[in-house]
Amino acid sequence: MTPATTTPDIELALPARAANIAVVRHAFGALGEAFAVEEQILSNIRLAVTEACTNVVVHAYPDGQEGLLEVLATLQEEKLVVVVRDGGPGIGPRPDSPGLGLGLPLIVSLTESVQLGRDEDERTEVRMTFPLSSASS
Repeated sequence: MTPATTTPDIELALPARAANIAVVRHAFGALGEAFAVEEQILSNIRLAVTEACTNVVVHAYPDGQEGLLEVLATLQEEKLVVVVRDGGPGIGPRPDSPGLGLGLPLIVSLTESVQLGRDEDERTEVRMTFPLSSASS
């Protein structure tokens, strides 16, 4: 994936623990307030980001390994680009799961676009783009 060319407006690096998902949600709530993001759009952003972070906590680090949850958010014109990143083995089929589950389809339904991949350091990334107003969607 192509790295962002601008400095993120939010940059968090937290242990991939369930309790830290609330920290991320609060940060996006504050960002939404600071930039007067419409309530429904902010709700979509928070839900999609929460789901992506939950996927990191639940799936990225098997066998109880301690890992990192990284979240970057950058305002670009009338859009918000959010990257949720981890150092796990990547997204792939799991023998203990019958399919993709509900998380990724939910994220797709809440965003303007979603990209899944690896960054230049081979970290798994979910890159989500959101319109910042209903007029720009």
